[in-house]
Amino acid sequence: MSMSGVASGRRRLKVFLAYTAQEFAGAWPPDTLARLKRSVCVVRNPGYAVLTGAALAEAAAGCDLVIGYRSTPCDAAALKAMPELLAFVRAAVDISTIDLEEAARQGILVTRVTPGFFNAVAELGMGVLVDLARGITRHRLGPNGGHGVAPAQGRELSGAMLGFVGYGGIARRMNALAQAFGMRTVAHDPLLAAADVDLLPLNEVLRQSDFVVCLAAANAHTRHLFNERTLSAMRRGAFFVNLSRGELVVEDALERALDSGHLAGAALDVGSAADQKPAARFLARPDVVVTQHIGATTAQARARQTLDTIEQAEAVAQGRMPHGAVNANVAHRIQSFIDSSP
Repeated sequence: MSMSGVASGRRRLKVFLAYTAQEFAGAWPPDTLARLKRSVCVVRNPGYAVLTGAALAEAAAGCDLVIGYRSTPCDAAALKAMPELLAFVRAAVDISTIDLEEAARQGILVTRVTPGFFNAVAELGMGVLVDLARGITRHRLGPNGGHGVAPAQGRELSGAMLGFVGYGGIARRMNALAQAFGMRTVAHDPLLAAADVDLLPLNEVLRQSDFVVCLAAANAHTRHLFNERTLSAMRRGAFFVNLSRGELVVEDALERALDSGHLAGAALDVGSAADQKPAARFLARPDVVVTQHIGATTAQARARQTLDTIEQAEAVAQGRMPHGAVNANVAHRIQSFIDSSP
């Protein structure tokens, strides 16, 4: 193996980084870009716009790989217009905006990164629990310094019941942090037979919990999991937190639960707006803590995801199937490249 990371006789691959200039600055320190350039030729998105469809295909023309951040979709039109593309590497876990059926028809590999954000999202989760419990956002002092306004009483997390809906890596980390606060915890996850927390039917978790945190995976079975019926099953005066995906919640039902006072408040890091951000209808509500899909956006989490994409690009450059592949069985383009590699 040469110092470039490419064996003698193997052509040097060309990679398009679809990150906008702003996204690139937050995710690609100079040392990481230098590492990628040792094994492949790199072309960057030159602007601040998220490239989609024909614009993405045109910018990535002649490239063997596209590395896209979570904001970059890859629809059928784009996939059809990139005849030389071996793989679309997603620098995120969510691949819902990539047309997997068209990728299969075109023989294009799709990959995603391993989750490197468990701690980041769990810490945000604890932050919004404190905010909801004590009204930090709601009770910010106004221009008059808050004189004459009696702040409403908050509540302590210690002794409160926290219910997880979905008990994966984020929930397990958040459970450890919550127990350090003295919280009691339960969970619902139909995919688990046992865990380090009591597993209960969904309605029991909703009935018992002072705080319900949605961390279920987004799929056909969980779409609109939180609806009129399930939100009504929550304890009156409880708080709802969504750190998963917007499509798990019927937003009209959530708004009605808040308007009626059945729920005391909510915290949303995701929603139905672009890039999974919370919907505009919740932005001005004093009973909702809104963050703009920032759960995984810490320097440490982004660095882990960037390194993961680099390792995947290096694997392809070396004639190997990269980890993170989701459709290797239909990716005939990259398989032909691997088979022909010296």
